[in-house]
Amino acid sequence: MPPELTIDPDTVRMLAQRARAAGSPGEDADLDGEVHEVEFSPDTLTDTHAHSELAEEETPDLYAEELTELLDDMNIDEAAELVAIVWIGRGDYEAVDWREALAQAHARRTGPTTAYLSRIPMLADYLEAGLDAIGV
Repeated sequence: MPPELTIDPDTVRMLAQRARAAGSPGEDADLDGEVHEVEFSPDTLTDTHAHSELAEEETPDLYAEELTELLDDMNIDEAAELVAIVWIGRGDYEAVDWREALAQAHARRTGPTTAYLSRIPMLADYLEAGLDAIGV
């Protein structure tokens, strides 16, 4: 039987989507993370893009900002559950150890949960795997 969660499982799924979007560059981004537009003349099929001396405008990572705001808005119980879900999804605990994972998430909290979770590279995968493991 799945545990009763304070945090809505749909919210966890949405956080996973935001984490995935925040961690991946846009479709038009090059490997360096910058977006470069290249235009081709239909008559000659040659590259007509010329770099000017002006620096390219940087755009903020809105997905990362949104994820941070959503995580910052969680209460202590929701944050602990989210951390426990990540730990189960990562394999640190088994689903049957939910209560222990949750207790450890509460006990180990020393600062903002956002700071901890933002350093986890595969956060989206762990959230989804954790939800699946606990049967939610």
